[in-house]
Amino acid sequence: MPGRSSPSRLELARSALLVVLAIAVGAVSWSGHVLALPLAMIFPALWALSPSRTAAALVSAGYFLAASRGLPQGVANFYAADLWPGLLLWLAASSAFVLVHAAAWSERPGQGRAVRYLLATVVMALPPFGIIGWAQPITAAGVLFPGWGWWGVGATAIGLAMMTSRGRMTAALLLGGFWVWSAATWTAPILPEGWKGVDLEQGQRLGRDASLAHHRDLIATVQSAADSSIRFVVLPESALGFWTPTVERLWREGLRGRTITVIAGAALLDGEGYDNVLVSISADRAEILYRERMPVPISMWQPWKAWMGEGGSARAHFFANPVVKVEGARLAPLICYEQLVVWPALQSMLHSADTVVATGNGWWTVGTSIVAIQRASAIAWARLFGLPLIIAFNN
Repeated sequence: MPGRSSPSRLELARSALLVVLAIAVGAVSWSGHVLALPLAMIFPALWALSPSRTAAALVSAGYFLAASRGLPQGVANFYAADLWPGLLLWLAASSAFVLVHAAAWSERPGQGRAVRYLLATVVMALPPFGIIGWAQPITAAGVLFPGWGWWGVGATAIGLAMMTSRGRMTAALLLGGFWVWSAATWTAPILPEGWKGVDLEQGQRLGRDASLAHHRDLIATVQSAADSSIRFVVLPESALGFWTPTVERLWREGLRGRTITVIAGAALLDGEGYDNVLVSISADRAEILYRERMPVPISMWQPWKAWMGEGGSARAHFFANPVVKVEGARLAPLICYEQLVVWPALQSMLHSADTVVATGNGWWTVGTSIVAIQRASAIAWARLFGLPLIIAFNN
């Protein structure tokens, strides 16, 4: 079979234009504004219009790198280092997205291309590739079809498939109509009655200051935030630091005489590593409520340490505890990184969650839009399924 001829100047120009458009789509749709998410639906059209597999790879890289542009600065902040480690991680993380979409691309238009794109979407939504499956256009379902639930997921999938076909203009007009209608009637997710999320601004000190004074200040913050109508207060990820019997006793004593239940982030250590958890505390009892399904890769989840017989890594409970119960409420907890990938939210919805709880500790994201993107994603999933949403972040 003869090899493909060298690309013409026209093909090169077309490829360059598609890459530029992909960069713009990635940057704007993942800017942290929830109503901008549907712009990501343009990506499959750009992918399908690529004149070659190489062009499809470059289009995928442009979209993903633009969408995840905050990663290098975030990593530099976390490790107090220069940008090089973050840049290397940024490029490495994009490789999975690029390889999957390049492999799925086909020069033959038609239904086969649509099926291949949807297959790439599924592959990037589930582990192992889904571990770094950020910037998934399917997240736009919550803006395009708020309240539609699984029907909205299906409608968005059909829209993505149509964007890869010759009917992309019709699909774009239909999706654009839903987008305009949604934006005109948009309402934020409601806060469930009796619940309150408390944002903090303690920077990297949160979770690292184990002093009694720090915990007493947090208890005072909870008490001042909870009026007579509030029964549940949610604090950010890592708010309690290391979860120990001493911390438990301190908090239960601090809540004595109040009918408040506090749900807060903590780290539960053992000899091999730790779990990033949510703890439920009241004056009468305390318990581990939730163990994070997907901690942040590299900075928290470091599976190679176990392979080398070392400890210190956060555990990933990939498909465990998708829903937790608190006095009859079925909560879908999404801690930090879980808001950026697809399967934790959808797994929780499969288990009939009735409230979304989104927590995070975003001190390391200063100078980036990462926290805004996390919030936008959590809002989109809550609106898609018509669920109340509680958010608590540390900045």
